[in-house]
Amino acid sequence: MKIKRALNILCRLFIGVVFLFSGFVKAVDPLGTSYKIGDYLEAFGLSELQALALPVAFIMIIVEFTIGFNMVCNLRLKITAIVTALFMAVMTPLTLYLAIANPVSDCGCFGDAIVLTNWQTFYKNIVIDIVLVVLFLTLKANKALLAEMGQWIFMVLPIIFCLGLQIYCYRHLPIIDFRPYKIGNNITELMVIPDDAPTDKYNTTFIYSKNGVEKEFTLENYPADDSTWTFVRQNVELVEKGYVPPIHDFSVQVDGEDITDLVLEREGYTLLVICSKLEITDTDSFKRLNEINEWAESRDIPMYCLTASFHDVITDFESKNDTKFTIAQTDEITLKTIVRSNPGLVLLNKGTVIKKWHYNDFPSNKELNNITK
Repeated sequence: MKIKRALNILCRLFIGVVFLFSGFVKAVDPLGTSYKIGDYLEAFGLSELQALALPVAFIMIIVEFTIGFNMVCNLRLKITAIVTALFMAVMTPLTLYLAIANPVSDCGCFGDAIVLTNWQTFYKNIVIDIVLVVLFLTLKANKALLAEMGQWIFMVLPIIFCLGLQIYCYRHLPIIDFRPYKIGNNITELMVIPDDAPTDKYNTTFIYSKNGVEKEFTLENYPADDSTWTFVRQNVELVEKGYVPPIHDFSVQVDGEDITDLVLEREGYTLLVICSKLEITDTDSFKRLNEINEWAESRDIPMYCLTASFHDVITDFESKNDTKFTIAQTDEITLKTIVRSNPGLVLLNKGTVIKKWHYNDFPSNKELNNITK
């Protein structure tokens, strides 16, 4: 009985810590989780359901966090184990499909804190499933610390905490930033590929035919000097991914001209307004941004708005909102990664991220003076 109880404790703590960590790192960035769910919907041809991505993210994160909390604190263990089993009954086959089909490269199970491949995620889920089976087999050995009513009351705490944390991080910015554009990072440095970095490795084969029969050759044995063979096609397969820098897709274009170096290498401060899409941005915020631009101009600080919107949308937006700063084009995923706000504001100093703001927290001129003096 002691062995069963020890196994029960180890199993629930293992599952609890995994779910608690997974729920927390996603709770500090619920918008990031909604982006990942949106990627799934698009990959499965369900783009019309994109409006559900955010509420589904909120609910899923609360479920994960509460499962983890209940497991660690030994609250309503049997019911929690059943909910966990139902959760894994969906996630395990889903991650197997993702590993095989690879419609989305990163499942996002640990947000941006730990990035796993789809196969790593599937193997992780298999381990959880095995531990969960052992937990079910040792349930009778479990001893709750609180009475039944006390456990139900205590279970409200993780729901309130997780919901409150998500709302705060959604209305402001993540309290912990796991992305490469976090405060203190230098964008230019994180774009550099070391000289000794491993490169992509490919397996190249050639298909030739003779007398109606096709045969596969490699670079070493293909019939280069044998005219009796007819070339059909070439197959190139990536067998090993090379080094990818933390930031590899940051570029800024104005009317087709690349001004990335101008933005990142300028001595002194630069302000970037981040708008993934001008069509859905908070237009009221641009009144304050125009005021910030006046402050920036008085101090010779350039200010750019980076967006993924098309040129005609940019032109229409500029005329309607009387924007006073240059609007440039950048990749949408990059913009969503830089700051979880539309619009958001980023202060750079020669490519180093000094400060970031959600549109609910745009700085006053006094705050900007204190930061840049």
